[in-house]
Amino acid sequence: MSTSKNHSYLFAFILVTCLFFLWGFAHNLDPILIPHLKKSFTLTNTQATLIDSAVFIAYFLMALPAGFIMKRFGYKAGIIVGLLLFSAGSFMFLPAADHQSYNYFLIALFVIACGLTILETAANPYAAALGDPSTSTQRLNFAQSFNGLAAALAPVIGARIILTKGHSDIELNAMTDAAKQIALASEAASVKMPYAILGIVLILVAVLFALVHLPKIQQSTGHVASKNIFHAFKHKHLTWAVVAQFFYVGAQVTVFSMFILYAEKAALLQQVDAADYLGACGIAFLIGRFLGTFFMKFVAPQKLLALYASINTLLCIIAIAASGMVTVYAIIGICFFMSIMFPTIFSLGINQLKGDTEYGSSLIIMSIVGGAILPRFFGMISDSTGNIQLGYIVPLVCFLVIIFFGWKGYKVNTNTEEI
Repeated sequence: MSTSKNHSYLFAFILVTCLFFLWGFAHNLDPILIPHLKKSFTLTNTQATLIDSAVFIAYFLMALPAGFIMKRFGYKAGIIVGLLLFSAGSFMFLPAADHQSYNYFLIALFVIACGLTILETAANPYAAALGDPSTSTQRLNFAQSFNGLAAALAPVIGARIILTKGHSDIELNAMTDAAKQIALASEAASVKMPYAILGIVLILVAVLFALVHLPKIQQSTGHVASKNIFHAFKHKHLTWAVVAQFFYVGAQVTVFSMFILYAEKAALLQQVDAADYLGACGIAFLIGRFLGTFFMKFVAPQKLLALYASINTLLCIIAIAASGMVTVYAIIGICFFMSIMFPTIFSLGINQLKGDTEYGSSLIIMSIVGGAILPRFFGMISDSTGNIQLGYIVPLVCFLVIIFFGWKGYKVNTNTEEI
């Protein structure tokens, strides 16, 4: 590979890596929104998980259109469209707060997630392809590490902008109905400034991408455009990757989104203190990404994936059965060992897909809908039993599925019959 081509790939990789941070920041504000809007609109745990549902249902609905955009117009166009939708959804937080409507917030989050779907459908395979194919999994894990950096920063920053401006339950109960309504309206308005700033930043980034040249990825020999999305299912390892990613994202969203509510009950932490520990979860996630990328020089990605999922199964048992700060530390451990799972499953899933790569990428992104569905089961279990710790049965089952993928499901096994 020539020096000029190396420089071109490096600059493009740096730009695309910034996108991983941006969507990671947006996703990791959701765990702050859940307790904030739960109190503002007097929601149950199950109702609060609609925030996750609104976000992750978009991945199911938009993944195929995102794949079409990529095939028809290229990765650059997909990135710009994704950024603009992301920005539009961020600005929609302003009228949502003004109208004090939970439904408006859900619509705004859905629009944001539509943008994120297109960004992730474009950025994941693009980052994986910007260099030597033999190191694509390591490269994608490195880019996803900046998603982990966002996971460390967003809860700490978001808690101090959003949660600290709230009123305690004792203060709210002492107010008249009219005063309480005004107070809750003021709390709802605290989200306007951070999302307005985010929207402006995203427009500037979209303009930057429009102005710069991104290298076109040269497909390998044998890359013939796929006939249709069903053709991609001839790759059995892709099918298993879709299943594994569904359960992984369900586990990750459950762990991060419900952390503050969980820590309040299991370890008796205050919300802002719990948010700081959520930031520690993000730091563990970030460190895990970098260390995982390093370990993959010595351990095959699928073996490391199965090992980490096995450890997390044991940590889920601690999260269910223990009490006090031990439960918080167990979840921080879960975040560390979750860190490599998304990019590793993604990279193993699109391995050797050739002409099915774009549709395969869309299918794996569609499976992110697990983040819309599985946290609901967490909420229902915790509401029906009155014990939020029992909700960790959900991520425990998820990690068992991932163990199987890292053990057998990852193996390239393509049905040669045409579909």
